[in-house]
Amino acid sequence: MSAVRSREDFEREERERLAPFGVRSADSRGRLFPEPRHAYRTDFQRDRDRIVHSRAFRRLEYKTQVFVHHEGDHYRNRLTHTLEASQIARTIARALRLNEELAEAVVLAHDLGHTPFGHAGERVLAKLMQGDGGFDHNRQSLRVVDLLEERYAGFRGLNLSYETREGILKHGCHWEHPVAVPEPTAQPALEAQVADAADEIAYTNHDLDDGLRSKLLRREQLAEVALWRDARGPLEARLRAAPERVLRAQTIVALINRLVTDLIEASAARIEASGVDSVDAVRGTRGRLIGFSAELEKQKLELKRFLHEELYLHPEVRRVSESASGLLVDLFRAYRADPARLPGRVRAHFAGDGEARTVADYVAGMTDRFATREHAALVGARG
Repeated sequence: MSAVRSREDFEREERERLAPFGVRSADSRGRLFPEPRHAYRTDFQRDRDRIVHSRAFRRLEYKTQVFVHHEGDHYRNRLTHTLEASQIARTIARALRLNEELAEAVVLAHDLGHTPFGHAGERVLAKLMQGDGGFDHNRQSLRVVDLLEERYAGFRGLNLSYETREGILKHGCHWEHPVAVPEPTAQPALEAQVADAADEIAYTNHDLDDGLRSKLLRREQLAEVALWRDARGPLEARLRAAPERVLRAQTIVALINRLVTDLIEASAARIEASGVDSVDAVRGTRGRLIGFSAELEKQKLELKRFLHEELYLHPEVRRVSESASGLLVDLFRAYRADPARLPGRVRAHFAGDGEARTVADYVAGMTDRFATREHAALVGARG
């Protein structure tokens, strides 16, 4: 037996291991620009690697999740969120006999289009781009992988596979896009649905963890939240001598485990009941097949409402968001008023992409700290 496993070997393993409704890399619908297949990596492994090696992926380290990078070294940023979500996605996909590499690639790419300063930045650009095509971070993630990354001589973007791009789109494409997009279907492949669920599980839990760490949230506030209470209670009895930081960490572990376990079991039951036996059958199904049980869905929504009211709308979080919003408005308007402020390589896209969209692409791609430095330079230039 050879010590080397080729792409064909991996594809053969997929045929044996994956469920009939799992996407096989050998059956991919291909790339926008045809390329020779790799000797030792499947198409979805190549997608994952291209995403990880992109500039946009590296920039996620300095893009806000909830807390801006200078507020503390241990708070999540967009990069750590993405990594946590990708591991949850792999666990779910593996348990359901789906394609782990595809689910992972979708999660790794899903936030590449996020603006600096989190959703506050996204809201700013959406308002500024009214009348010029709008702005949405899922749409922007597709622009990043299809157009904005510059790594190849023969085409713009990363030239990812159809299935990875389908997962990035999430809710379909309702706007003009310069290249062909995956066709609209009732649902995306199950791997894309898993990526969406893993994203939600990750941010719900780590935002809760960071909120408690920051002391913007207090443990006493969570006493009425069922998911927290059910996870915390047994740990307090078993680990009563442990410091609070350990109890908090173990509670988050228990919450993630509860959500992931329920999602796997409820999804498996839903898939079996649906009778789907192919990827196309999944795409034609009206309702999502990947999801929680009814009871846990209710409890998860209760926890998300708590986070929205007590953390995301907290006066301190809003204060930072409002400051960041003003900063991005200033930058966008300054670049529109005087395009010479933009680098030449950026202005070169005016003819093909339009001035407003090019400015939005540039601002959306900034990290928090780069946007802050650019704004300081702009204020200095104005005296």
